[in-house]
Amino acid sequence: MCGIALTVSGIRISLSFSSSEETSPTARAEPFVFTIEDLIAALQRRGPDSLGSKRVLLGLKNRTFVDDKNLLLSIDGENERDGEKFCIEVCSEIYGHGLSVDGKNGFIRDKSVAEMHFIGAVLQLRGVSPIMQPLVDASENVLVYNGEIFGGIEISSSSNDAEIIMQLLGNCCCCDSHPEMSMCNRKQIPELLSALKGPWALIYWQHTSKTLWFGRDGFGRRSLLVHWPTYEDPRLLLSSVSPPSSSDPNIEVGLSSLTYWQELPCGVYSMSICTAEVDQCLLGDIKKHQWKNSMLKELIEWERKFVEPKHEELHSSSYLVPPAQHDMLLPVVEGSMQSLDLQPAHKALAVLRHSVARRTTDNTVFQFYAQDFTNTCRKEELVPVAVLFSGGLDSMILAALLHECLDPKYGIDLLNISFEGQSAPDRITARSGVEELKRVAPLRRWTLVEIDADLSNLTMEMKHVMSLINPAKTYMDLNIGTALWLAARGDGLVYETTSSSRDDIYQCVKYKSEARILLVGSGADEQCAGYGRHRTKYRSSSWLGLHEEMKLDMQRIWKRNLGRDDRCIADNGKEPRFPFLDEDVIRVLLDFTLWEIANLDQPSGTGDKKILREVAQLLGLHKAATLPKRAIQFGSRIAQESNRKNFGSNRAANQASAGSAVFYRSSS
Repeated sequence: MCGIALTVSGIRISLSFSSSEETSPTARAEPFVFTIEDLIAALQRRGPDSLGSKRVLLGLKNRTFVDDKNLLLSIDGENERDGEKFCIEVCSEIYGHGLSVDGKNGFIRDKSVAEMHFIGAVLQLRGVSPIMQPLVDASENVLVYNGEIFGGIEISSSSNDAEIIMQLLGNCCCCDSHPEMSMCNRKQIPELLSALKGPWALIYWQHTSKTLWFGRDGFGRRSLLVHWPTYEDPRLLLSSVSPPSSSDPNIEVGLSSLTYWQELPCGVYSMSICTAEVDQCLLGDIKKHQWKNSMLKELIEWERKFVEPKHEELHSSSYLVPPAQHDMLLPVVEGSMQSLDLQPAHKALAVLRHSVARRTTDNTVFQFYAQDFTNTCRKEELVPVAVLFSGGLDSMILAALLHECLDPKYGIDLLNISFEGQSAPDRITARSGVEELKRVAPLRRWTLVEIDADLSNLTMEMKHVMSLINPAKTYMDLNIGTALWLAARGDGLVYETTSSSRDDIYQCVKYKSEARILLVGSGADEQCAGYGRHRTKYRSSSWLGLHEEMKLDMQRIWKRNLGRDDRCIADNGKEPRFPFLDEDVIRVLLDFTLWEIANLDQPSGTGDKKILREVAQLLGLHKAATLPKRAIQFGSRIAQESNRKNFGSNRAANQASAGSAVFYRSSS
């Protein structure tokens, strides 16, 4: 995983697409001031293993001839302090004379010279050798990449994703961004990116075509923010995370910072660069490309074939498979099931198991990580993967499947956050859940990390989280983001058991989880009717209304949930992975009839997320299979504490619709 960013200045940019999510380049907005150093500091929290940057200058070799072939490109190294010297040297090479350079930001004050500043901070999780981004190949292509390949293209277990993507992108043609050029037989970049399975966000400079490519996967599982050019700030900026404003340290959260960045809508974008004949300035035209993979488009459209059941079908779908059959499941073949006569719960379990394996054990993910601890920790004490753990249905399924996939020599950390000590509902279910996991897998070393927080003592932390969740701006986003950020840190208490001659003695010790991979249950509620609003919609509009509500949730999950969650978790140098949002999992769940997914005529804890409750039964998690849905902000009790702090009471918060209330003021 990485933190990636790009700043583009010196190009007059236009958008060749329209969307309500984008800001017009001519719109006026309050300035949001930050430095490159602010941006680098924010990115390096995500990628603590290495940091690199490349500055690309683009300009006319000869002002006499205004031609795209007359563009000269130069790339510098990583040393930021030499940036101004580099700019002047390259400008002299381009024009044969010196140019004025903004010493503070290194921007060139000349309309015929553009600068692209690529930044990459790496959290090394795959491959056998460390890498540093940005990557630059022999053809002067530049890549910053944040993602994991879990299918769609061939990649060996010991390979590094970024290096493979760089090679494949280098072999792509440039016809899609420059249709006037002759067509070739090589793969186009949108076609390559459409084939990828797994989370990704990338920024890529294709030197041959003088085209900048950027985008994120179809479900938005990796954060990528965008600042479209405006009247006040005509730059194009892309970043995994928003840096805090450096304009005034006394201003905590203002309208400018909340409107400056937007979640980049999922998709593939290109900006081809050319020169204007009239004033010789550089022009950039941004286009959004269609996905080229038909299966991916079907998943994004999220249409289910069988939505409304007949009477006899509804009653026949209540079949629960015996738990003893769960070991008879066959493995999943890429994109399909090996056995077609399995019950829905069996199929769901098989595809979920494979999804967890893809994200934990199918690749060389621990070698680089383990090297840091060989002198301080015995190998059998290493914990490479943790689970964001409430003890609820989703996290219990992930923990049980992780146990099945992970080598027995490793322990598993279960990270639980509470703002009400031992009384929070999620703390109670977490402790109960660990006991159930120990019964199912008694030989596994389970570690419940109890992370306690007091909202009144988190003033500085809340300011930091406000920056992380940007552009989200509601108290609900802040509550969820704070809970995720604290949980992902993994800094809490563990209760250890020591046996005496008569009784077990419990002792509390401080513990910090060093796991760099964190499994998160995002996507389970959206796909399996786990939210209360799903039941409300079902009561008012029956099965068709339920389907439309679930479809809406899946199609906006990139904007409402995943970008925010990725930024808050990754800020701790941890990579969130979402097994329920694996492409094959989405495909299998969509193939089921809606009444096999959920039956909301049944009570809470039974009919909602029915398919996952059956999966839990197959795994032997009989108690977890009956637990009702409880969102993290309510289960951890942060919502209750936030309501008291910001509105005076829960009642006042409810009257003010606190969940959707927007903050523009200090969190204190």
